[in-house]
Amino acid sequence: MKSLAWTLLLGLGLASAGCGSSNKPGNINGNWTATLTDTSGVQMFAFSTSLLTTGNSGTVTINNFHFSTNSVCFVSGETESGTFALSGDFSGKVSGQFGMNVLSGSPGGNTLTLTGTVSGDTISGTWILAGGSGCTGNGTFTMAKM
Repeated sequence: MKSLAWTLLLGLGLASAGCGSSNKPGNINGNWTATLTDTSGVQMFAFSTSLLTTGNSGTVTINNFHFSTNSVCFVSGETESGTFALSGDFSGKVSGQFGMNVLSGSPGGNTLTLTGTVSGDTISGTWILAGGSGCTGNGTFTMAKM
């Protein structure tokens, strides 16, 4: 009887320790790196950024955005915005739809639009670049949480 009580107590302790965990797959808050490839699989852009969702509005705050590739389409002064539509299940697996826009600060008004799906610590989907001065293209992207 004594060993049964200890076993139950140990089991309850382990179960409650798991409930306090804040490491939920699919939580998009944090630092990310992204690789964007064209339809031929050639890398066109890469960037790093920090994402933070706030409240229930679906708004994503984008900070510390930095292209790690050189491009005449994005020289400096970009403005970023993002959205996230949350879904999930009772086991804490968060997922959802993700959207992000990067607007060029340079003349021409180039806009990079990313549309994808969050799955665990990965966001993947498609991108479209629209603008002037030959700054057009499309392809796929993958973002990984650092």
